[in-house]
Amino acid sequence: MNPDRITAFILTRDEERDLPRAITSLPHGVSILVVDALSADNTVPYARASGARVIERRWTDFVDARRFALAQIATPWTLMIDADEELDDRLREAIVRASDEADGYVVRRTTYFRGKPMRLWKNEPLLRLVRTNAVRVEARPAAGGEAALHEFLVCDGVVRELDGTLLHYSYPTARTYREKFARYTAIEAAAEHTPPWRLLRESALVPPRFAHALLWRGALLDGPRGWYVAWYSAVYPAVVAWKAIR
Repeated sequence: MNPDRITAFILTRDEERDLPRAITSLPHGVSILVVDALSADNTVPYARASGARVIERRWTDFVDARRFALAQIATPWTLMIDADEELDDRLREAIVRASDEADGYVVRRTTYFRGKPMRLWKNEPLLRLVRTNAVRVEARPAAGGEAALHEFLVCDGVVRELDGTLLHYSYPTARTYREKFARYTAIEAAAEHTPPWRLLRESALVPPRFAHALLWRGALLDGPRGWYVAWYSAVYPAVVAWKAIR
């Protein structure tokens, strides 16, 4: 696939630390669109200096921002990448080798916590490279409900998978993880209408979810980092339910 047929789009807000890594990992020749939510740091100057087209826009929500970005893309193919992500060498090469015979391509993402990849978040399949005219954006809140959060791309055509890994550096410290946890649970709770019985149900499901993350998904082998993430992942729906009825 010729890179000049692809536009990579990135949503940003104060991403001067991570954005250079994301942009430099892209295949040479790919067009770049940055939709920026009025950053107060050097995100926009860096993006423009890198040759990206930048649109500054007031933040609404994740789904609306993704849909807006897609509507600005004129190339036949779209690559969605976050500012805190990076294509490894194999994935970058696989994108260039991809065939036009498919309508979309799934990539495998591994998320890092405090500098190390986590088994709990390893090889997550995500549709990221798609025909621009054959894709839509939907939300999938982790606790259910109607929050415009945890958005993903959907393609109804032929979908294949690319080699390589998308590296995700969302949580450099435990503090950044807790802050994102608090922010996302609040967003989901604001869109919920939760009866008290749901809080009881979600609380009862915490122990089996925790055990599943530790044993079945391998978090136990990651040591204290894995246990920490497994616990927060297990209590996430219960925290959303608790915040929704406060």
